[in-house]
Amino acid sequence: MIDPRIYLASRSPRRRELLTQIGVRFDLLLFRTGAREDHEVSEDWLPGETPEDYVQRVARAKAMFGASLIVSRGIVARPVLAADTTLDFDGEIIGKPRDEDDAAAILARLSGRGHRVLTAIAMARNERVEHRLSISEVRFRALTPEEIRRYVLSGEPMDKAGAYGIQGRAAMFIEDIRGSHSGIVGLPLCETTLLLREFGYPL
Repeated sequence: MIDPRIYLASRSPRRRELLTQIGVRFDLLLFRTGAREDHEVSEDWLPGETPEDYVQRVARAKAMFGASLIVSRGIVARPVLAADTTLDFDGEIIGKPRDEDDAAAILARLSGRGHRVLTAIAMARNERVEHRLSISEVRFRALTPEEIRRYVLSGEPMDKAGAYGIQGRAAMFIEDIRGSHSGIVGLPLCETTLLLREFGYPL
């Protein structure tokens, strides 16, 4: 039986909280230089790439890069879990806002409209890598410019794909969701559980 611990290759406190919620024991595996600076984990949207292809490619790349770090750092071998979340707004990928003006512009576009939230998870151990994809639909009610301004000033949008966090203040903007709430937050727990079982984690 494997040691019932995994590595989580993510800086997201929300993903840590969700794993803890379902009783998964994990250690953080952080990329010293940042995954985005490594050519193997490019988060650039490639020409012709669909949002589904994009988010799965990035999650798989993060997991595989994490698995390679285990070897290079000589640490205890365990499965590596990675994830990536993005928004699909009319076929356009919307990631984290560049600054406050960008956050406000994103929220203004989402106001009164629906969009898809895609979260891909991937797990790697040695040469093996498997992944899952969660797709949810979210609809915002119409937002006033003052609501958007106050929300941006709260700082909450700045580190989140689509410039909002459903688990935070932005919950008051959301009129309807269809799909996985935990997937919208950043780690779909149903798919994560099934993936962990594939790698022998006792859940």
